[in-house]
Amino acid sequence: MAVLVTGAVSACDHSSEPERSAGTATTVASSSTAGVPDLGAGEEIARGIEVPWGLAFLPDGDALVAERDSGRVLRVSPGRAPEQVYAVSGVVARGEGGLLGLAVSPRYHENGYVYAYFTAAQDNRIVRFRLDGTPEVIFDGIAKAGNHNGGRLAFGPDGMLYVGTGDAGQAARSQDPANPNGKILRLTPDGDPAPGNPTSGSPIYSLGHRNVQGLAWDRAGRLFAAEFGQNAFDEINLIEPGRNYGWPQVEGMGGADRGYTEPLLVWAPSAASPSGIAIAADTLYVAALRGERLWTATLHDGRPSEPVARLEDHGRLRTVEIAPDGALWLTTSNTDGRGEPRAGDDRIIRFPAR
Repeated sequence: MAVLVTGAVSACDHSSEPERSAGTATTVASSSTAGVPDLGAGEEIARGIEVPWGLAFLPDGDALVAERDSGRVLRVSPGRAPEQVYAVSGVVARGEGGLLGLAVSPRYHENGYVYAYFTAAQDNRIVRFRLDGTPEVIFDGIAKAGNHNGGRLAFGPDGMLYVGTGDAGQAARSQDPANPNGKILRLTPDGDPAPGNPTSGSPIYSLGHRNVQGLAWDRAGRLFAAEFGQNAFDEINLIEPGRNYGWPQVEGMGGADRGYTEPLLVWAPSAASPSGIAIAADTLYVAALRGERLWTATLHDGRPSEPVARLEDHGRLRTVEIAPDGALWLTTSNTDGRGEPRAGDDRIIRFPAR
């Protein structure tokens, strides 16, 4: 059963909401064995970051953070000033586009690879690189636009690379099985269609999405995704291979009788605009941009409780991640052109595990 979070439905076109959709944008819940985050004990560990977007953890617990507009990759750890460790070449930042998701290879100790999703001159694309090397394009041809560029990357429990894309402002792409836009893609670490995908030789894992910017797995291996709606409903979806999630034929609930998969949670856009999501133990965390809060919900066999709003005093929230030690890391997004920057924005805040 889906849970409807009440709120005024926006009268404006939600498609203009800045970059919203899949650094590793997600951490598998079983990594948080140290306990659940203490949301009452946050500490600011970095400030003055320019539009932080992707965030992914290195094996030593330090984080890599992508700056959307500059193309810089920063290394961030508590007690040390952020350090630039890479700059992705060819980033064309406009509107919601730029350097978006990051993911660290699950075999980083062996290969040293970091993955990035970014907007280039002609398209959105995925590259991999070592911090001392040259980027290699592993997947391209994802249409770009001023909005709906998707952008989240995450390695799943199966070792495959999952990608959240947007419709790049043309909704019909989401239903086109030959088009990578408006989809969740499942790739090998080399960028090829992953074995076992619903259609052999195709990178598409699920379709009918508007703009996916959050991907997370629970400890049972179930994949959840955050999706931006247009005028009526934002969504959290349970993603299953080959399923169609309805956009643009349906937004929010009401598509089951037409063969579309219903969302688990919906919000009015004014209350959410969900970007990054994460799962620790049985708690789902949803970073809200326009809603300017962190939504939390308890998962029971893959079904969420009614969400609760937390952390409503930091402004726009872009990315939430669970660190290897169980701490929750959160990035603000007040400098993205839609927020109201405060002194010190944008920030990275850490909430240690209890």
